[in-house]
Amino acid sequence: MGNNIKSTLPQNDNVKEYLKAVEDRFCSADKSLEGRLMAEFITMKFDGNRGMHEHVLEMTNLATRLKTLGMNVDESFLVQYILNSLPAQYRPFQIHYNTIKEKWNVNELLGMLVQEESRLKQQGQHFVNVTSHRAENKGKKSKKSFKKIH
Repeated sequence: MGNNIKSTLPQNDNVKEYLKAVEDRFCSADKSLEGRLMAEFITMKFDGNRGMHEHVLEMTNLATRLKTLGMNVDESFLVQYILNSLPAQYRPFQIHYNTIKEKWNVNELLGMLVQEESRLKQQGQHFVNVTSHRAENKGKKSKKSFKKIH
């Protein structure tokens, strides 16, 4: 137990009263933690800074922590919530999921999303640099221009 919690508990010779004080202290801390975890879970979006695997694991870990605090997060709800946390480039994937009959569990979804992430990275944006050279002014340095073509 942390020193900050020990110092706020009353000194007590009776073990039952001491444990009751500890329980009361953690009850209010749990409510605060529930609210923070729920806010974090609800606002989490995939931004591409981390991989898809990390994103799904983080959402799953938050759901598990909420379950330990008494807030049950159903697996089908978690699957839908993960899908809703994805950016627009995953819309075709979401549409595909909604059109198939079977429901995936989180592990199946994770595998499919990692494949989709890989496909989107391969598809990616391709850049070509074009260089042109003008030779109209003899004796002067030629001008080079660069254009980026998407």
